[in-house]
Amino acid sequence: MLHLNTIASHRHAAGKNSTADKLLVAAGELMIERNSIDVSLSDIAHKAGVNAALVKYHFGNKDGLLLALLERDAAAEMVNLEILMAQPMSATQKMRLHIAGIIRTYYQFPYMNRLIHYLLHENGNEAANEVSKFFVGPLLDFHRRLLAEGVATGEFRPVDPVLFYTSLIGACDHLFFGRHTMGRAIGIGPVTDQVCRDYIQHMENLILHGILSSTAPSTAPA
Repeated sequence: MLHLNTIASHRHAAGKNSTADKLLVAAGELMIERNSIDVSLSDIAHKAGVNAALVKYHFGNKDGLLLALLERDAAAEMVNLEILMAQPMSATQKMRLHIAGIIRTYYQFPYMNRLIHYLLHENGNEAANEVSKFFVGPLLDFHRRLLAEGVATGEFRPVDPVLFYTSLIGACDHLFFGRHTMGRAIGIGPVTDQVCRDYIQHMENLILHGILSSTAPSTAPA
């Protein structure tokens, strides 16, 4: 169980302390290497070149480290959402850039959705509230506002933002997590730069053709 009241003061140590940063980097690298979030504290500490006791010092416990890792990985994308929303461009173009940004984020951090599932569903309400606060809530709110903007300008048909979030994030989850299963079943290889680019194009076409208004002018890809 994640005790946020114990580790809250430790979560933001990363970025201000080189040892905390090393532990986060090591945890992320191990998850990518093993295609799993089930990595031990001793393995994380060994890869970081530090004593395992420092995990407790900086993050409270392993779950505190995982929460800090997710917050670190999500932070840049959350900032980018507000920058994108303020740009003087069409809602359709903003949506194209958002789809590409989300997919590239998952490509960079393929363990992200597994961390989200774990922290939302296996660590009690406090962890779920934290994840909702810095990731799920802001992303859902961005979708709500961008979809509403597109409807107001006549570019999009009305779309439920929760269903949209589920479709986009679920598609990312299955490419970067489910691909391991597909590889075993039908021999699909790893996600490469080219696969990532192809998937961005595929999801842009799939999503935009699903939400564009019948009266919206056609727009060429960026």
